[in-house]
Amino acid sequence: MLRRLLLTVFAVVFIYPFLLSLATSFKSRAETAAHPVQPWPSQPDLRAWTDVLLHSDFPLWTFNSILVTVLATLGRVFFDSLAGYALARLRWRGRGLVFAGIVSVLAVPPIVLTVPRFLVLKELSLLNSYTGMVLPLAVDAMGIFLMRQFFVELPVELEEAARLDGASIFRAYWHIVLPLARPALLTLTILSFQGVWNEFLMPLIVVRASPSLWTLPFGLSTLGRGGAGGQTYDYPVMMAGSSLTIIPVAIVFIVFQRFFVRGVAASGVKG
Repeated sequence: MLRRLLLTVFAVVFIYPFLLSLATSFKSRAETAAHPVQPWPSQPDLRAWTDVLLHSDFPLWTFNSILVTVLATLGRVFFDSLAGYALARLRWRGRGLVFAGIVSVLAVPPIVLTVPRFLVLKELSLLNSYTGMVLPLAVDAMGIFLMRQFFVELPVELEEAARLDGASIFRAYWHIVLPLARPALLTLTILSFQGVWNEFLMPLIVVRASPSLWTLPFGLSTLGRGGAGGQTYDYPVMMAGSSLTIIPVAIVFIVFQRFFVRGVAASGVKG
């Protein structure tokens, strides 16, 4: 009984901010200022939703986010699994050092890499382009680590049998190993989708000067600013945009939740 009570309390603590955000999106600006933490609107108002959907570039930001997220997620699934397989199965000089370097990258805060990424993309003439947003996000250290840990746990006899039958290294990876790695691939897909969808730094440094290429996280930072009546921010509009942005990630996570848990458990921490 005590355990259920504690779980209920923690659930309310985590869910309440989302409910408050959704309720605020249906409030007027005056009601938001008067009752900011009330989890329901006294007089529901659809003005904020109308402003977001009809009087802003939200549809364009959504298209850009979908395009960048799909391309970057596909890149991560392929390149991270390929790199993870090379680190887990192939024997080559410096493999341990490379893996240690990849693991060490996990300890580096993303904000530290902002300036180096900007300088590299500038030298490659990739600023203000979809390519400049997708390429840096197409590979990540966490995905390589996750896939490497999963591949280490797979029995090597299957690949050896394929090699004896004349299969190349890539063919054994593509036709034998990847089908067995479905739980880890689904986990990587969920993590990549969520990470890229919520990415703010890359649009900030790559397409800040090109509003037509803004994605949802960066576009939302411009919503609801410059209000009248002495109010700087239009919080109902901001909350309406945020609520719409959360929906795709929530759907993906809810649908694939069981695969996510299974994939994390199967990857383990051995090797």
